[in-house]
Amino acid sequence: MKIPVDLDIATLLEGFPHPVMILDENLRLVAMNRLMEAITGYDALKVKGVHGELVVRSNTGNSRCQLYNQVLQSGEAVSVTGDILTCYRRKIPVQYTVSILRREGGVNCGLLVIAEDISARVSETNLVMRDHDAIELIGYSPKMQKVFDMIPLLAQTDASVLITGETGTGKDKIAEIIHMKSSRARFPFIKVNCGALPSGLLESELFGHVKGAFTGATRNKPGMFKLADKGTLFLTEIGDMPLSLQVKLLTVLDDRKFVPVGGEEKISVDVRIVAATHRSLRDQVRRETFREDLFYRLNVLQVHLPPLREREGDVRYLLDHFREKFTRALGKTIVGFSPNALQPLLDYHYPGNVRELSNIVEYSVNICKRKKINKEHLPPYLFEKQNEDVSHPEVEGTRPGPGRWKERVVVPEHEESSESWGDIERQMIIDALKENKGIKTRTAESLGWGRMKLWRKMKNYGLQD
Repeated sequence: MKIPVDLDIATLLEGFPHPVMILDENLRLVAMNRLMEAITGYDALKVKGVHGELVVRSNTGNSRCQLYNQVLQSGEAVSVTGDILTCYRRKIPVQYTVSILRREGGVNCGLLVIAEDISARVSETNLVMRDHDAIELIGYSPKMQKVFDMIPLLAQTDASVLITGETGTGKDKIAEIIHMKSSRARFPFIKVNCGALPSGLLESELFGHVKGAFTGATRNKPGMFKLADKGTLFLTEIGDMPLSLQVKLLTVLDDRKFVPVGGEEKISVDVRIVAATHRSLRDQVRRETFREDLFYRLNVLQVHLPPLREREGDVRYLLDHFREKFTRALGKTIVGFSPNALQPLLDYHYPGNVRELSNIVEYSVNICKRKKINKEHLPPYLFEKQNEDVSHPEVEGTRPGPGRWKERVVVPEHEESSESWGDIERQMIIDALKENKGIKTRTAESLGWGRMKLWRKMKNYGLQD
């Protein structure tokens, strides 16, 4: 399809706040933005030229292109609601809008298709009672889809679950969802941070104490195990639990009984344990700071939450979600991000993961007095960190990720004065492409990037048509 005006279609589509794609007059895909890639799960480059109804499969009455043909014949836009089916077999409710595209002179040349995700709106309409934090567990990336697929399996059993992942990835939310979807949902969900209390207090907090057990114990106090009876006890930062308490926890897991601090009688409980940690418990076992038998007792089922930098496409959705949330809370009218603010946000690595992204957006919404968030409304440290990354690229390699990244970005001393970081990065991409025989997926993985980031970098450096 020939575009009637000379403009960059990819840039134009990225300006849409919703998933969008363009079809030619034969209803074949010409282009789509990153949001459409994220919601459908398809790579734009791989499905280019494929019929639109095969890329966005829906129950909106378009299985044989009826909607597309209707719009082509009438010239009138059509907007319907329904579900689309992603490549991961997940249904997502959308507002599906199809509009005509015309050349100069009024000749039809294709269609503009928008699939607005209305999951949140549908939930509100149906008055589904959902925990607010659970709603914020948003993700269309393949790695998050795997996590979502595991949740029903984790919820249908009483076996212990170990949730791992970096700080800020949403381990608490996963634990709550597992509880909410389990048969124990009618009973308490109690969270205890094992790293927040000293050993003595943590023991009393978990198992309770009897009157007179220690100075200040003026009455009997039930512990969290007792309070969580028939429900779920979520032990976060389990890697910080002292060894002395690990023994007692192991006993409770085996016998379902415990003795309160200072007590003599055993108390029976029926509690499911969900534990979480940002540490490697295997390493702690090797260093003998965590009991091996307790590790295997907790690690019956395991789910790992990927860091945000590995969740390709999710950053854009999360930015819009938190912008809407904080805008609504503050009663402001902020409709989006300007391009000069959006690009730094998409390129940032978010070492603090979703929690850091949320804080950045909250800061920006508070500072912004316009209808769009601009670069000057972002936290200054965002650019300081990126500048540090450019000035001292070897620091990047210290972050979790492919070890080869550090090796690639070390600049030989004799080249520092003659090459810019852009030159070095360009050469680094070329070397990685050669090493991976031009396969971009492998190249992106070896560089610790997503495919879209690699594509943007290649385009910037003239390595991509």
